[in-house]
Amino acid sequence: MKLALLSDIHANLRALHACLAHAQEAGATHHAVLGDLTGYGAEPAQVVDAVMHLAARGAVVLGGNHDALAVQPPAQPQTHGDLSAAWTHGQLDATQRAFLAGLPLHAQLGSAWLVHASADAPANWHYVDNPHRAQRSLAAACAHPGVSHVFCGHVHHQRLYYQGAARALMEFMPTPGVAIPVPAHRQWLATVGSVGQPRDGDTRAMYALFDATQARLVFQRVAYDHRAAAQAVRHTAQPEWFAQRLEEGR
Repeated sequence: MKLALLSDIHANLRALHACLAHAQEAGATHHAVLGDLTGYGAEPAQVVDAVMHLAARGAVVLGGNHDALAVQPPAQPQTHGDLSAAWTHGQLDATQRAFLAGLPLHAQLGSAWLVHASADAPANWHYVDNPHRAQRSLAAACAHPGVSHVFCGHVHHQRLYYQGAARALMEFMPTPGVAIPVPAHRQWLATVGSVGQPRDGDTRAMYALFDATQARLVFQRVAYDHRAAAQAVRHTAQPEWFAQRLEEGR
């Protein structure tokens, strides 16, 4: 099994299409979408439709915090995310909202535990952005039989954490396109990055490819027309800042 791990699409259809095409060329046989289909981007309905199509073909799809907000936006928006949720809610039809509302917060696929945020409290949307948070998430997920790999999104960065021989959790910054051995006799947690809104100064979309048979993980970066995605945002009622983030990768 070669599993394409996609997270934080954020209504960016161009980035999603680019990552799916790249994954197909790389030999992906299965797909998992780790939440935040919506929020910030210009095409929430089209992205939800595309992911619904993936789900109909067997993909695992999880819900994220922005998806929950899109289903039920705050009555009094206070943040940019709240404003995006209110706009997004109006772009979705009843079928699309029902799909988002019914998404689980975690799933197991073979040795892999899939979650949007942290496995120890998935509904609290904790960011797994340091070894301490990774340790808590890893311990919670690996308490389930057969789990040795945890894959999550939410933080919009690509990192790998693993349990070393001395039981101390190690943090590793991967190089895109380079396969990393991730044997099951150790425990691993990867944040797979954001398809639709990278925040590390690099405008390229992110996803990861997990080869369960070979026990190898590759973090990928994919160029796409991010300027067109930014211009699409400018044609919506959303803040200009959302477009600028796509242009700057921040």
